[in-house]
Amino acid sequence: MGNQIKTVALLGALSGLLIAICYWVIGGTSGLIIGIGLAAVTNLISWYQSDKIALAAYRAQPVSAAEAPGLYRMVEKLAARANIPMPGVYIVPSQTANAFATGRDPEHAAVAVTEGILNILPEDELEGVIAHELTHIINRDTLTQAVAATIAGAISFLAQMVSYSLWFSGGSRDDDRGGNPLGILLTVLLAPIAATVIQLGISRTREFSADAGSAKLTGNPRALARALQRLEATARQLPLDANPAFEPLLIINPISGKFLGNLFSSHPDTESRVEQLLKLEQQLSTKY
Repeated sequence: MGNQIKTVALLGALSGLLIAICYWVIGGTSGLIIGIGLAAVTNLISWYQSDKIALAAYRAQPVSAAEAPGLYRMVEKLAARANIPMPGVYIVPSQTANAFATGRDPEHAAVAVTEGILNILPEDELEGVIAHELTHIINRDTLTQAVAATIAGAISFLAQMVSYSLWFSGGSRDDDRGGNPLGILLTVLLAPIAATVIQLGISRTREFSADAGSAKLTGNPRALARALQRLEATARQLPLDANPAFEPLLIINPISGKFLGNLFSSHPDTESRVEQLLKLEQQLSTKY
């Protein structure tokens, strides 16, 4: 319940930041109304189109049981075990090893894996990854993360447009436009960072619970722990390129090793996740 309250508060903060940017840049009642309208439209679009937006961001392609029989059967088996509808199955044309899930609810969900992850993970580790993604679907994390990504993306886009506007206008603005100069400066310099920090606050709270859900679903926490270690090692060598706003959807942080990568990581550190999974393994062994 605490995570749910925190998530609602953080999503509210993102929407509030979007409204504030419009108020600062445009000014007056018009800016406030435009901001509220933009926040409402962004939330509505991400609610109904979250799966399509995320899949398009990573150029994921749908596959059938005939095209990817092993992967399809694995997803089908785990979905039945979790008692949720069979999600769509997608493959991302990238040699980077990663995976994500998306969709507003279990009835409108999809699981996507990269070609790279299929090449490097043995079956038990891939099963742990798929179970992790299905847990995100069960917990409806996929909707929350997609809404956060869409709003954060809109904030970054607005900040970029304001920056371009100031650059090409030589930094001058007409007084009758009503924009707040300090607000405009904050929009350009701080808004993208603030949006990222809020978004990461949403993402980090949900990875441990998805790892735990995977462990319970497969009964093999160590397999996911090995997969996370393997995926982190490969992410440093070959990061997955896409819109940074959608990075929190992935099972492993794709910017490992980059400047300030740990500070602005979309995930808890892998060492902590592995430690928690091994504790779960001990609990499961004593239980049975």
